[in-house]
Amino acid sequence: MIDHYTVEVFWSDEDKGFIAFVHELEGCSAWGGTRDAALREVETAIELWIEAAKEIGRPIPLPNTPALSFP
Repeated sequence: MIDHYTVEVFWSDEDKGFIAFVHELEGCSAWGGTRDAALREVETAIELWIEAAKEIGRPIPLPNTPALSFP
């Protein structure tokens, strides 16, 4: 399910690296020196976000429904 969340990755001049954030999970983001590193780190961030939400009884948003794709 982790790979179904909407993740946006962008370069941050301020942070001198890539930021990956998850649209559906408020405050869930990660930093990486490369785009791939940010994506790897955000996978861990998603897991930890969900684990923490479960511990405090916070509802866990479902991933957004993907847009239709055409061949």
